[in-house]
Amino acid sequence: MKYTAILQIARIYYPILAAVGIVVNFVGIVILNQGNCGLSTCITRYMLAMSSADLLLIILNVILSRINNLSFPITFLSITPVCALRLVLFMAAMDCSVWFTVGFTFDRFVAICCQKLRTRYCKKKTALVVIITVSLVGSLRSIPCYFIFTPAFVIDNVPWFCIARSDYYTSLSWKVYVWIDTVITPVLPIVIILVFNALTVRRIITANHIRCRLQLRGHGLNNSDPEVANRRKSIILLFALSANFILLWMPYVIRALIWQEVNYNYDDKTFNDPIFVFQEIGFMLRLLNSCTNTCVYALTQTQFREELINGAKYPFARMGKLCKQVCRSDLHLKVHFQS
Repeated sequence: MKYTAILQIARIYYPILAAVGIVVNFVGIVILNQGNCGLSTCITRYMLAMSSADLLLIILNVILSRINNLSFPITFLSITPVCALRLVLFMAAMDCSVWFTVGFTFDRFVAICCQKLRTRYCKKKTALVVIITVSLVGSLRSIPCYFIFTPAFVIDNVPWFCIARSDYYTSLSWKVYVWIDTVITPVLPIVIILVFNALTVRRIITANHIRCRLQLRGHGLNNSDPEVANRRKSIILLFALSANFILLWMPYVIRALIWQEVNYNYDDKTFNDPIFVFQEIGFMLRLLNSCTNTCVYALTQTQFREELINGAKYPFARMGKLCKQVCRSDLHLKVHFQS
């Protein structure tokens, strides 16, 4: 089979993305689970949830869908019920990943801007409730996706592959469902993230002005204040994750808003046309978001980097200890035989 340029890029891109995504998300989960990164339990729980959802996305969509379809076109995974189930699970994991990011953003907004609500809301129990609720709602919301698809063909009573049903692009009910789905994920999350980040920035600027005035009046400014340091870490992490999320999702958002009409009316539906290429680029960037969060942690959080370095050194340190023990044992044996 001759692949077009975008598909040739995809055949190289997705295996690399899968390898990197599995490693970085697994490493992120292990490090965050130890709780030694100097972050609050709320932030840690949200980031653990995001890393877990991203790991599921890599497995469900990159490995079982993208790589499988490009390298192994006909497998057990291509049977229609299995194919549709894969897509439902992927949609649920994607919903969870997106809304965990929203939950994290709102938690930081409350912690920084809502002093009275902070003590009641910014607790690990609240974070757990939010994570469980998002997981359940995301799973339930993805169930209708199963009924979008029909078999491409049937061989010996076995349905193969998934194609959209004939009325998917013309039925008003499906059009409404697609638009609601697009708004819920990811248009609404992006708007929410932008709004809460703007309010957080305004709060930070106001607080900085107050602190500057206090300093000018001679009250002094304690730069080693742990509360200020923790807030600074939270702000850096918040904006890094939010900017990463919005930039990588934007091509997919544009595609999602216009795709149904374009796909229905577009005649030249080939792998070379610009619309297909733009769609694939959107998919690539959206899935890239699933393995960049750990990189953001490493770039913005000093203690996370230290834990990462210690984890990388651990196998070598362990091997060094084993070598020393073996050398000591050999030395004791030589002394014993010589005596």
